Amino acid sequence: MAASSRFLILMRHGKSSYPDGVGDHGRPLAPRGIREAALAGDWIRRTQPPVDAILCSTATRTRLTLAAVGIDAPTVYSDLLYGATPAQVLHAIAGTDPDVLTLLVIGHAPGIPGAAMALDPRSRHADRMSDKFPTSAVATLTVSDTWAGIHAAGATLTAFHVPR
Repeated sequence: MAASSRFLILMRHGKSSYPDGVGDHGRPLAPRGIREAALAGDWIRRTQPPVDAILCSTATRTRLTLAAVGIDAPTVYSDLLYGATPAQVLHAIAGTDPDVLTLLVIGHAPGIPGAAMALDPRSRHADRMSDKFPTSAVATLTVSDTWAGIHAAGATLTAFHVPR
């Protein structure tokens, strides 16, 4: 398998709601979050290779984002992605099965936008992403090495999409 044939899709969870008495980890999606996550899923299916595997934070809002996205692939729920730094997101990605060609990661800020920026800091999308990486936004990257080698090799940011 050619290393350049790997694709990484980094997605921030949908817009969440703030119900009384619900802690941060348990916050659900707002109606807008459900709608925009579904639009993101439509965009991913229309423009990206089929997703082979998913890494998803254990937070309620990320799980509900994944449900709204509507992509069915083997999924690993990771406590590490909840509140993750960009380095922790990259560490989780590095542990992906080498046979996976397209990986979808659903998490939170600052980990998801920071990981995209760390992988391709000179991208033509960098200014736009560093200005704002809103909820339900998707960054897609072509990975130039194995998942295990992603720290050193980086990736090329190919698209930044904000579903609205």
